[in-house]
Amino acid sequence: MNDYDLLVVGSANADLVIGVERRPAPGETVLGSDLAVHPGGKGANQAVAAARLGARTALLARVGDDAHGRLLLDSQRAAGVDTGAVRVGGAPTGVALITVDPSGDNSIVVSPGANARLTPDDIRDAAGLFARARVVSAQLEIPLETVTEAVRARAAGSRFVLNPSPPRPLPAEVLTACDPLVLNEHEARFVLGGDGLDGKDPEGRARALLALGARSVVVTLGAEGALVAEGGGTAVRVPSPRVGAVDTTGAGDAFTAALAWRLGRGEDLVTAAAFAVRVGAAAVTKEGAQASFPTAGEVAAL
Repeated sequence: MNDYDLLVVGSANADLVIGVERRPAPGETVLGSDLAVHPGGKGANQAVAAARLGARTALLARVGDDAHGRLLLDSQRAAGVDTGAVRVGGAPTGVALITVDPSGDNSIVVSPGANARLTPDDIRDAAGLFARARVVSAQLEIPLETVTEAVRARAAGSRFVLNPSPPRPLPAEVLTACDPLVLNEHEARFVLGGDGLDGKDPEGRARALLALGARSVVVTLGAEGALVAEGGGTAVRVPSPRVGAVDTTGAGDAFTAALAWRLGRGEDLVTAAAFAVRVGAAAVTKEGAQASFPTAGEVAAL
């Protein structure tokens, strides 16, 4: 029996957010808004987003024994996430420094902190959790060897979803397990290593990623929605509803969480992506990451 719709293996950060009129040029200082502190990190974001939609969700992560770590754990528990596998200590909680401009676009610098101490041993210690998860989702704000061990720890028949962010070269063992590989156009170019693909459209990049070994690919296109591609099939564009963007922080995490949950429920990739783009669109209409994630009712009303 699958006790969990989704097991998220990933990062947990405190997001330190400042609004700016424009991003500074090299060597330039600009004034910003008051500092706001929000719970974040790609792993923690995905877990909260899925739980808020109604998924039975668990998080495997590491936080520091500090105020930021307590903030993150409180946020997870308030959303209904099982935090029994979250490790505490070893380093300060990870921090993301985020600037947001008036259009809602953001720039992010991450100090991994405790996230870098999430090890393959932590994955092996959580074998019972993996055995009870229908879908395992991961990102790359934790060590790549830990993600690789998560691939190996999956139960037979479970699905692996990866958002390779921040992007880095992926070993074949990880890439060939991705079903789907979820990434934006910048991340797609990085994973492909250039190879003259800068002039290609998202469909061309998706086909190239399938050729590298991914079982399926979803390329997120911001306000334009997403593109879905599976081996042997035609790439399909999934449009997003038009909304007024306030803050795009965490929108990709909300999209990936929604996609992973619906795939675990047995939906096909295009249908799951159609739901996920609505979740992502709802998330950009509010400030912050986790605070912006919608419930299923809010998505239906969009």
